[in-house]
Amino acid sequence: MTQVPIERSSIVSAHALSRPRLSPAKWLVRAGVALIYLFMLSPLIFVIWLSFFKDAIITFPPSGYTLSWYVNAWRNDAFANGFVLSLKLAAGAAIGGVVLGVAASLALARYRFPGRRLVGNTLLLPLVVPGIVAGIATYLFYLRAENALDTDIVGTFGGLLLAHICLTIPWTIRLVTASLGQIDTTVEEAARNLGANAWRTLWRVTLPMLRPAIVASTLFGFIVSFENLEMTLPLVGPGKTTLPIAIMQYLEFNLDPTIAAVSAAQIVLLGIVMLITDRFVKLGKVI
Repeated sequence: MTQVPIERSSIVSAHALSRPRLSPAKWLVRAGVALIYLFMLSPLIFVIWLSFFKDAIITFPPSGYTLSWYVNAWRNDAFANGFVLSLKLAAGAAIGGVVLGVAASLALARYRFPGRRLVGNTLLLPLVVPGIVAGIATYLFYLRAENALDTDIVGTFGGLLLAHICLTIPWTIRLVTASLGQIDTTVEEAARNLGANAWRTLWRVTLPMLRPAIVASTLFGFIVSFENLEMTLPLVGPGKTTLPIAIMQYLEFNLDPTIAAVSAAQIVLLGIVMLITDRFVKLGKVI
């Protein structure tokens, strides 16, 4: 029996014909969505584009493009020291916020006690209170604590770290509590029935199931702490500035593309962290 060869072009055209064609209405919807995304991302695109301008005074169109502003930002001690301090602060706040946030989430989700709802709402307050209000309130609280304890808190790294931990805890609680609601509790009960105590069940069963939420909470807490300006501003000490504050101080006396280069580097760094976060937990569940 002879086989009739089928031409490749006929297969491709048959496959193309079998595809459903989009209606004009769907094309319009897609075009509208693309325009909305372009509008939302246009400030970021503009800042990154601006960082390559050759002219010190921003003009359009630019006379050329250069990488010298990135070199200038790298050599600026305020930006370098601010980046290191922001990195340390964000890493410490992310870890501290996750440890305390996971513990709080387990207590709120698994136990019933008087004032449970009040405690939960209090821990989520940093999400609804404006950052500058929270910063001033924390500053006033630290002043009272300094008078009571006779020790310095305002302007120290420890005081700033504690404030940033309070800032990151609500994000951990939101993510971990949502994940706890999706965990099958019969798995934990099976571990207890097989002889595991409460601590072993938590360490070997519950926390591994919460790993995506914990990783996402850590990364998201890092982002929130790294880019925070409002709460940090009243609490930093002299000579100790984070990167957002260094950017603000530079803008008081200069208006060249150096600040765009610093902002572009920050955008890329936080964008990478956001992409890693979205790999573990979709950002739609957080925002």
